[in-house]
Amino acid sequence: MENGATKEKIAFIINPISGSNRKHKIPEIVRETIDQSKFEVDFFFTKCAGHATELATELLDKKYSKIVAVGGDGTINEVAKSLINSEVALGIIPCGSGNGLARFLKIPLKVKEAVELLNTGKIISIDYGTINDNPFFCTCGVGFDAHIGNKFAQSTSRGFTTYIKETIAAYFHYKPKKYTIKVDDAKLKTRAFLVTAANAGQYGNDAYIAPNADICDGLLDLCILNPFPKYKAFNIGFRLFNKSMHQSPYVKVIRGESISIKRKKKGEVHLDGEPAIMGKKLKIRIVKHGLKVLVSK
Repeated sequence: MENGATKEKIAFIINPISGSNRKHKIPEIVRETIDQSKFEVDFFFTKCAGHATELATELLDKKYSKIVAVGGDGTINEVAKSLINSEVALGIIPCGSGNGLARFLKIPLKVKEAVELLNTGKIISIDYGTINDNPFFCTCGVGFDAHIGNKFAQSTSRGFTTYIKETIAAYFHYKPKKYTIKVDDAKLKTRAFLVTAANAGQYGNDAYIAPNADICDGLLDLCILNPFPKYKAFNIGFRLFNKSMHQSPYVKVIRGESISIKRKKKGEVHLDGEPAIMGKKLKIRIVKHGLKVLVSK
């Protein structure tokens, strides 16, 4: 950079308690790794749920070219939804339990390597989805995965091991629900174990619910997992991790831009793994190329 040229400003929004490790060393790693001849960096720490969204919204008018979410999928969702349809790009330093969006975009899981990407990466535009006007970037859904997301959020410990324990404990008691589903012009009624709308292919931890999903194609992959025999549970789990879920005889995948789901009563949903309670009627849609994200060249 020539003498006198203005440095590019980058803001880091850090969730200090996401995942299983604290983040007090991240500013030091950033300063050691970032190209300080090109970039000026500032750090902001979240204090509670929702605070990352408030911070990112406030920073939009502060002439930052990139705002970097440091945390898990929930933190990334909070920051990203403030940046949609803007010229400010999202950067990601994945430090959560699942890191679904980071893994799907092939962003390094090691902090130093993720910071190096800020020096060398490129910016692309990706799609995002909304469920009842609430943005999501990887997946949203109802059924068993939403139930587990709620259980996991209430747990006092984090990490993949805790998630597996919660899943196994809940599996034997969970009963499939009835849904009326419309995807564009296709309509069906079904009993399902879970119904997931996928913008990106995976939940996190390389568990691929929709292996063929494309985050830039302007479509959502709606994955319906119908009831299956208990003895098939291991096979279903195996398919999640070897990217063959769509080949299961118990899975139906429908692609579309607009989805509606009706159920008997309000209840649990998840957005990028984070739990919420919504009504009987759910409206899901895709927004094409609505978010700028920094990825590897």
